Amino acid sequence: MPHSIKWLGHAACQITTESGKVILIDPWITGNPACPVKKDDIKRADLILVTHDHFDHLGTDIPDLVKATGATVIAQPELAGALQEAGVAAENIIFGMGMNIGGRVEAAGVQVVMTQAFHSGTAGDAVGYIIILEDGKTIYHAGDTGIFASMELLGRIYSIDVALLPIGSVFVMDPVQAAYSLTLLKPGRVVPIHYGTFPILVQDAAEFVKLAGEKAPGVKVEVIEPGQEIIL
Repeated sequence: MPHSIKWLGHAACQITTESGKVILIDPWITGNPACPVKKDDIKRADLILVTHDHFDHLGTDIPDLVKATGATVIAQPELAGALQEAGVAAENIIFGMGMNIGGRVEAAGVQVVMTQAFHSGTAGDAVGYIIILEDGKTIYHAGDTGIFASMELLGRIYSIDVALLPIGSVFVMDPVQAAYSLTLLKPGRVVPIHYGTFPILVQDAAEFVKLAGEKAPGVKVEVIEPGQEIIL
């Protein structure tokens, strides 16, 4: 089966690899008004990647998801500690203590690189992730972030096939910054996320699509609805 990326609303995403491994990123399921699934619908997860501890990313479901699936959680150390306090066993956290920005680990047959993100957090710094799948296809989930110049370095180093970028403004990049970030990252494709969930956010991807076409015409923009997926 081919790799797929399913948007679960807001910043929550599910990657299913060609070998059937399932990677959840920021699985805010319960309480997410845009999420098309319930916690109990998730029957498998091999990895759970968490970008930071804000309620709309960390959520409340991770301890139950880990118990139900046996998934390994990847997060930075302060957040990993908070997750242990919430009931996630140390053996279900990468290295028992988490990892940090710039590090790369191999888990569940894929490689995960933790990147910087320009955002706030209570339990340590917010982060993003580069995920390198079994056949080398590479996905970048930026997490919550503003634009930053070293996105260009990430694009050079990792040759990104798909970027999952927040466009909602207020707390993350607005459509202008997100579109311009494509000129730095140079991904093959981009899926906009983190918009439309709350009234305060940008409500649709129209401005981003227009600006992306102007700034980075070589990048394929794929606007999908929560519950829909793209195939790699």
